[in-house]
This record gives sequence, C-alpha cells and structure tokens, in this order.
Amino acid sequence: MADKAKLEYIWLDGYSPTQNMRSKTMVRNNFSGKLEDCPIWNFDGSSTKQAEGGSSDCLLKPVAIFPDPMRENGYLVMTEVLNPDSTPHESNGRATIDDDDDDFWFGFEQEYFIMDVETQLPLGFPLGGYPGPQGLYYCSVGGKNTHGRSFVEDHADLCIAAGINFEGINQEVACGQWEFQLFAKGAKTAGDELWVARYLLDRLTENYGYYIEYHPKPIKGDWNGSGMHANFSDTKLRESGDEAVFHEVCKAFGKNIDRHMRVYGAHNELRLTGLHETQSIDQFSYGVSDRGASIRIPITTVEDGWKGRLEDRRPASNGDPYKIASAIVKTTKSTY
Repeated sequence: MADKAKLEYIWLDGYSPTQNMRSKTMVRNNFSGKLEDCPIWNFDGSSTKQAEGGSSDCLLKPVAIFPDPMRENGYLVMTEVLNPDSTPHESNGRATIDDDDDDFWFGFEQEYFIMDVETQLPLGFPLGGYPGPQGLYYCSVGGKNTHGRSFVEDHADLCIAAGINFEGINQEVACGQWEFQLFAKGAKTAGDELWVARYLLDRLTENYGYYIEYHPKPIKGDWNGSGMHANFSDTKLRESGDEAVFHEVCKAFGKNIDRHMRVYGAHNELRLTGLHETQSIDQFSYGVSDRGASIRIPITTVEDGWKGRLEDRRPASNGDPYKIASAIVKTTKSTY
C-alpha cells in the first residue's frame, strides 16, 4: 500500500438542461481503496449553479469507487450531491431511483461523436465539406471509413482496467460516430458505471486533441443522430414467460410519454423524427425487432419464451442515465 493515494471525486453540476461532469482530487495517506473509507467532501456550489455565493457549500457523498487506470495509486470516486443538511440536492438524479434491491438490470448503448478540437468537426469530415454518405461507416474497417479506432480502443482498455462492466464497442452509422455498451445489475450501479465511463472518455480526449460531442443531432442533414438505447428488465420480465406482461409494460410506457421525454435528453426532438431508425418524438410504438419503434422487443426475448428484456430506443446520447433509469423503473413498476 502506497503512502499517498489520489482520489478523484466526480459529480454532476447544476447546469440545465444538460448537466456536466466536474471533478477534483483529494490526496489521502494510507488509503485502503474501500468506498467506506472515502470521506464526504464539499465544493463551491456557487461555481457550478448549485448554490448561492452567500451559502455556497454543497456536499459530495461517495457512492462508488473504481481504480483509476490513468494514475498510479489513483481511484475514481463517483459521488452524489447533497445539501448541507445531507438531503439530496435538486440536481441529484441518482436519489430519485426506486431500485434499492437492484431488481432492475440495465444495458446502456452510449453513442457519441469524436470531434477534432482544431476543426470542430467529427473525425473524417473534411474542412468545408462532407465525407461520403452513410452506408460504409457502420462497423467498418480500414482508414477510408474508420476514424478514431485507436482512441476508442484506449477508452475500452481504461474502462476494463477500472473494473467497469464494459461489454463492447463499434463504429456507428455516421462518420466519426462510435458506441460503447455497458451492463449492470441495479439501476444506480448502471448509472454510476456509465458516468465513470463517460468521465474516462472525456479525460482521454485531453491526450488526443479531441472532444466528445454528446448532442443527439450535431450534424444536420442525412446523418444519424446519437442515442443511448436503454435495455432493461426486472425479475418479472426475466422470468414470467408471459407475452401479455411485455405488452402491458409497453402500453404503460405509451401512457407516460411526457415523464420519459422530460429526462431523455435535451434537443432529442432533432433526433426523434421518424427517420434514421427512430420513432417521432410525439408518437409511441413498440414491436418485435422493430428498430423504428419507441420500444423494441428483442427477438431473443420472444425465442426464449417471452423471458428477457425490452429496449427503449428513445433516450438521447446526452441523457442522464440516473434520470432515465428512474423513469423506466417508475413506469415499469406502475404496470404490476
């Protein structure tokens, strides 16, 4: 055990409609590496739109810890923001999740564009023009159509080294667009791991001269937008074997469109148009293997005797996984 350890405390600020990640480093002597030994810390909430200057202290409560693969004897500490009286801050989406028994399982598919700092364009986009049309970028190989692979591979390695349940990567449909997938048992755990994976993604860009664009439709025209498809299940969906249960859950989602759209990401109307593998934002549909539906019932769920998961295809790439999971849990529970 080294004498000094660097603990990077990560939290979400109070910016609206899209929160940003913030972090700062605490150095601890003879740190055990355990979550219970991470103290509650504080920060200046007046600098992050979470407090007024006259009473600016907000608290950081550690909720998950990971080894920091970019620092020797370092740790990544995901936190949630509390008020000075230890109640959840209004910006704290994690505290709204009703899944204390971890019955809900989530698999998030995080899409994003890799942007060049100098050109302010996605990788592969020439100055003053456009690359070739969509079609050959998805899961491509070779320097003509594949842009940013070394960066994406480095990010995958960092997430795996951190102990995040990282499940895969692929180049997406648009030029310079990529995706990674995570899976976790427990809605809060899923949110913790996705935020830390995003943190590592953003931190890695500092070494490359890139930045990550999470906007759901950063490139206008005939280009796919970026989503964060949410695959989810609870015990009933995993074990019931009853087709009617899946239909009832999907119908409940159709009755609560506003609840979900409020937290599924800003500017999502630019992506959910009914084109590019989406349903229109003001409509709702579901179907087996239907990638143009609001909710897709995977064919594997049907083939396994109606036991498995559902995929909500509406969340945007810039959505907060805590708030998204909270809405999904609430609507699913209302069905039973």
